[in-house]
Amino acid sequence: MSLAVRDEALVELMDDPQCDARRLRATLRRFGTVNRLVAGWGAVYRTRLAPYLASLGRPAHVLDLGSGGGDLVVRLAALSDRDGLRVQWTGADPDPRAHSVAAERTVPRTVAFRCTDAASLVAEGASFDVVLSNHVLHHLGAELPAFAAQSLQLSRGLVLHGDIQRSRLAYALYAVGITPFAPGTFLRTDGLRSIRRSFTREELAAELAPGAAGVWTVERPAPFRLLAVGHGHG
Repeated sequence: MSLAVRDEALVELMDDPQCDARRLRATLRRFGTVNRLVAGWGAVYRTRLAPYLASLGRPAHVLDLGSGGGDLVVRLAALSDRDGLRVQWTGADPDPRAHSVAAERTVPRTVAFRCTDAASLVAEGASFDVVLSNHVLHHLGAELPAFAAQSLQLSRGLVLHGDIQRSRLAYALYAVGITPFAPGTFLRTDGLRSIRRSFTREELAAELAPGAAGVWTVERPAPFRLLAVGHGHG
């Protein structure tokens, strides 16, 4: 197996509408632990998100697109509350299975979940101070430019899309490291497929460039991570 080329043909098990419901729910619930370990949002919050929210000098509203089981929204809400930032958080996911898991969470009043997608939010005229996503971009094929454009339309300010940076070392380390967390879930199979579907920095920059020259920059905020940074139209 080669990781030199992105494998767009792979389909993750949890994306199958007929996948095992119990394993899916277990996967979504365990993402909280896995994302804390590998997704790099602690660094992104400290260096990008918190300083921007503080600079607004007023209450803010942040949207997480493709929020899955809601773990990232809840974590970021806790961090912003700890820092005394006034933020309303909305997690949006079009998959009712994921929305169901998120809706079962015990969350503060500053967190809400919606079963919807970016295109629908644009159509209703929604607007947010920050739009972000985690592990969404590698799921997208030809839809990626439209998703990126919609995220810019939805934001009055910062846009942050975090994802995996494909590499042989990331694949090898994940294959070993995920083992304690994987039983009863799709975490091992889908995680390895995600790495094979994910981008290099140069590939992601090229995907975001058509029709949007200068709008996006692609950074490496943490090992094996990419962060696409954009600025909204508001």
